[in-house]
Amino acid sequence: MEKAIVTLKKGEGRTLKAGGMWVYDNEIASITGDFEDGDLIYVHDFDSYYMGCGFINTKSKITVRMLTRVKGEEIDKAFIRMRVQAAWDYRKKVVDTSSCRIIFGEADFLPGIVVDKFADVLVVQSLALGIDRLKKDILDELVDILKKDGISIRGIYERSDAKVRENEGMERSKGFIGDPFDTKVEIIENGVKYMVDIAEGQKTGFFLDQKYNREAIKKLCKDARVLDCFTHTGSFALNAGLAGAREVTGVDASSLGVSQAEENALLNGLQDRVHFTCEDVFELLPRLEKEGELYDVVILDPPAFTKSRNSVKNAIKGYREINLRALKLIKDGGFLATCSCSHFMTPELFTETVGQAAKSAKKRLRQVEYRTQAPDHPILWAADESYYLKFYIFQVCEEK
Repeated sequence: MEKAIVTLKKGEGRTLKAGGMWVYDNEIASITGDFEDGDLIYVHDFDSYYMGCGFINTKSKITVRMLTRVKGEEIDKAFIRMRVQAAWDYRKKVVDTSSCRIIFGEADFLPGIVVDKFADVLVVQSLALGIDRLKKDILDELVDILKKDGISIRGIYERSDAKVRENEGMERSKGFIGDPFDTKVEIIENGVKYMVDIAEGQKTGFFLDQKYNREAIKKLCKDARVLDCFTHTGSFALNAGLAGAREVTGVDASSLGVSQAEENALLNGLQDRVHFTCEDVFELLPRLEKEGELYDVVILDPPAFTKSRNSVKNAIKGYREINLRALKLIKDGGFLATCSCSHFMTPELFTETVGQAAKSAKKRLRQVEYRTQAPDHPILWAADESYYLKFYIFQVCEEK
């Protein structure tokens, strides 16, 4: 059957023409031909110039997600295998693949799907209707490709339970794909052991994007007193402990996260030096300041304070507040590691916000490093949504 055609308005499709993957509803002049949401369609410019093939969903503001720019290229099993093979080959070159993100949606030219590998288990998150139809083929090809590299996958779990699925007119979905298995998976990253709960943990169970940022703080933590805020399952705190910190406190508002973090400390034999507390960071930091507590290293790894442009102003207040409070708890010459994982908090805005916090705290910052997400979360230029993690390490000096 002939595919339907989406024709862009004159002057629209700038992101697409720059190499991006999305066509928004307000960029479309017309849709001709028969289709159902989730179907593959062609995209033409206003003058009928062929721009590629993708899948359509009129329920979503992102109406088309592109799969190929090559005219005549079929979206079949061979195409999917080529995309999945390229994604795996890339990871083998740039990252420790024992646990890693193998497919990162648009940045791997498979829009709307994420696949994480934790040891011998895969976790998939499908967020778009069209890619949901291709999900089984993508997973089948991935399992086969890994098997040919001597990696046997013992189970696949789906974590398509994100709210954004509702924007696509889809129900949230969670559970085993295939036979059930133990959803607690032990992994080793940077020499640290973790028990990852892929069924109940946040997102896919563990934040792989901070892998090398966690490694980067180790050199600052030897013999240090460390405070790790928004610790989740203890990852930065455990890296600090393994690096030889004399005392580490990890803080998180989630009791489940804290209990998992304590389990991970025990797993690494760090329970004597790495401790966790279940508290609201915004309430804890002012109290620690009043009590006169000081630390050699403070780490801020908060959740995304904004998931839309509309709430950026409130997010700025949140980032400014936690950075201001953290800076007041750092000894002269100590270190701050601070980050934002919100795509809408741009690098420029985050930099400006941390700078304002330093000014208010009467502290001077010496930048040690600026980092982003691990390379298994590649940043596709022109697909701005693929660049989201900003990570600074500063030395903190008193104003003199």
